[in-house]
Amino acid sequence: MANAGRPAVDTLSDVLRAVRLTGAVFFDVKAASPWVAETPPARQLAGLMRGAEHVIEYHVITRGECWGGLVGEAPTHLVAGDVVAFPQGDAHILSSAPGMRAPRGAALSSGADSIPFSVVMARTADPDTQLPLKLRAGGDCDDGGTHVVCGFLACDARPFNPLLAALPRMLHVRDRPGSDDGWLSRFVHVALAEFTEPRAGGATVLARLSELMFVELVRRHIDAMPPGQTGWLAGLRDEHVGRALGLLHARPAHPWTLDQLAREANLSRSALAERFTHLVGQPPMQYLAHWRMQLAAGLLAAGADKVAGVALRVGYDSEAAFSRAFRRLVGVPPATWRRARLAES
Repeated sequence: MANAGRPAVDTLSDVLRAVRLTGAVFFDVKAASPWVAETPPARQLAGLMRGAEHVIEYHVITRGECWGGLVGEAPTHLVAGDVVAFPQGDAHILSSAPGMRAPRGAALSSGADSIPFSVVMARTADPDTQLPLKLRAGGDCDDGGTHVVCGFLACDARPFNPLLAALPRMLHVRDRPGSDDGWLSRFVHVALAEFTEPRAGGATVLARLSELMFVELVRRHIDAMPPGQTGWLAGLRDEHVGRALGLLHARPAHPWTLDQLAREANLSRSALAERFTHLVGQPPMQYLAHWRMQLAAGLLAAGADKVAGVALRVGYDSEAAFSRAFRRLVGVPPATWRRARLAES
């Protein structure tokens, strides 16, 4: 990326921490052709991860090939080593051939075999179920067919998640074995080892691996973005806007003015305002206000500080001013937000 001169804060990592990215691997799927798996919108799956506000589903093709894509759109051919994720939580399909749809209410179907979605949800919700849950459909699929590892990533969507808004509906990355960036193949190798020879702490290892994999997907997406692209990720890649974002994230409680931010970003006031708004979609000071509310939401959910203490930590001199700003963006007062989040956890 071009913004090598920005502060030493890793803005992407900063956002991932603040929106509480949490991974989990739920399904180990083996299927023999013909087969089809259909996943409903993520809002119907949020119960799989307690307290999840938003769920991103991902699939790693570890053996064989299949077709995958959004419901109602042309599918993409996927092969072993491919990873596909659906950041906006859209309904989607994986199948052995393009154009297939699962029977109504089925999560996985292969010929006469069909696993109802309600049964899958019930089994994953059972605390005695050992994850990842093994799903099998079709004939002899242990020695052939397609093997897919499926998992979920939970994160906060509100008050402010700039990364989520910047991602496409579908992310598809094909690993390049033998290249310097062939990290995904190593993920698959370690994941398969955990599947075939389960050890203590395996679920935690797989969860952390899925989070790292998602970061790699996002980084590959940034690298592949064409010139002229706009959005928060394009802002990260820009030398001056990336530096401004880094400054705001490094010192969110600082009493920033547009003049000071522009000086430190090495642009004029008007140039920074125009460039930042064009790429990120909102002016710098509005972005800062929204980011402060995301940080505040995390502090409130943690439950350690009083509302007045949270206000000071995110840059507000008075609790009243902070409460007004929080309610304006979130829709409820800070104390109400805190009670709701603690009840969910």
